[in-house]
Amino acid sequence: MNAEHYALGIDFGTSGARAIALDPSGAIVSSGRVTVELGDPAQWAEQWRQALIQLLGQLPLTVRQGLGAIALNGTSGTVLLCDAQGHPVTEPLLYNDSRGQVVIDDLRAIAPPDHPVISATSSLAKLLWWGDRGLTRDGPLYLLHQADWLAFQLHGILGLSDYHNALKLGYDVVGDRYPDWFQTLPAAVQSVRLPQVLTPGCPIACLQPAIAQQFSIPESCEVCAGTTDSIAAFLASEAVVPGQAVTSLGSTLVLKLLSQTRVDCPAEGIYSHRWGDQWLVGGASNTGGAVLRQFFDDEAIAHLSQQIDAAIPSQLDYYPLPGPGERFPVADPHLPPRLTPRPPEDVLFLQGILEGMARIEAQGYQRLVDLGASPLTQVYTAGGGAQNSTWTAIRDRYLPVPVRPAAQTEAAYGVARLAQRRSLHRG
Repeated sequence: MNAEHYALGIDFGTSGARAIALDPSGAIVSSGRVTVELGDPAQWAEQWRQALIQLLGQLPLTVRQGLGAIALNGTSGTVLLCDAQGHPVTEPLLYNDSRGQVVIDDLRAIAPPDHPVISATSSLAKLLWWGDRGLTRDGPLYLLHQADWLAFQLHGILGLSDYHNALKLGYDVVGDRYPDWFQTLPAAVQSVRLPQVLTPGCPIACLQPAIAQQFSIPESCEVCAGTTDSIAAFLASEAVVPGQAVTSLGSTLVLKLLSQTRVDCPAEGIYSHRWGDQWLVGGASNTGGAVLRQFFDDEAIAHLSQQIDAAIPSQLDYYPLPGPGERFPVADPHLPPRLTPRPPEDVLFLQGILEGMARIEAQGYQRLVDLGASPLTQVYTAGGGAQNSTWTAIRDRYLPVPVRPAAQTEAAYGVARLAQRRSLHRG
């Protein structure tokens, strides 16, 4: 066996990062986790870099010495601008940042109807927002997604992305190029260097020698093109047949339905990712764990969940959001959270929140099918929320198909499999 036979996947989410290393059989040989407490936005990128370094350092020496490939995923639509050395020159704009709403009319005038970029949170909307505020600077500017920038820290080649992260930037995943209508973008935006787009999982370059030496990793270890967090979660599941879907229950609620038909409806936050000759159709709601943590810590959620009778509805009609604004299944940057009335019993309040999330999930899948996606037949669950059996029982009541945990529930596992295969679609 080749001495360099382990594959490492690194998942960057909203509140932390996770690393999982696999042996050739797909068995987990090591895992690690780092919490990222985002404070000053000007420090976010550096916090991500420090988390990446910590995760590498957490790996056992024997695993580091056997690493043959690394891939990363980040939150979809999280972007930043860098200089020619890769140093951030802007604060990152996160996946759910909707300040791009002010340029939506400009996007509608430029992009084709029903294009995924016509969204307040798309990468291109954020780039236009930056352009409106002036991008005058000595030297070139590069736009990178979170996964792009973190991978750059490892391989040192600036300006590379993958076609999953680049979808919301406007990349044509069928023609495999930036579209002709990009020529009509404002001049300030056209001056920004957009990333070269690669197939997720394809090898980019070997690890930078300094990092390889620091962590005793072979210099021949390949850094591969990455993907987004929700697609990495899909890769970790058993879903392989059209009609099968994965719900990622993390800080947000992300739905992905494998479909023979492409569906794009940015007005409702729906878009499709390329998946070989099929499509991953879905969207992401702002509901999820971030709402729960506004009221309960993990210990309280686990304790209260055990007291909920999932078979008896709470009669509460909540639309739980962490703040104003929703992406899918309702695209409304001003939609207010609905979390009242609050009952005196915490158990009932938590149940109402979980039921609200389950209704949003069911509404989301129904909308995907109504718009032409393959009929839903099975839902696998990934993310931290997959461990909550009460939440699963509540979702089972709202969803019309079987609900079960994914074979693996961590996005880091999925992106490790991507690194292991060196291709999105190889078995």
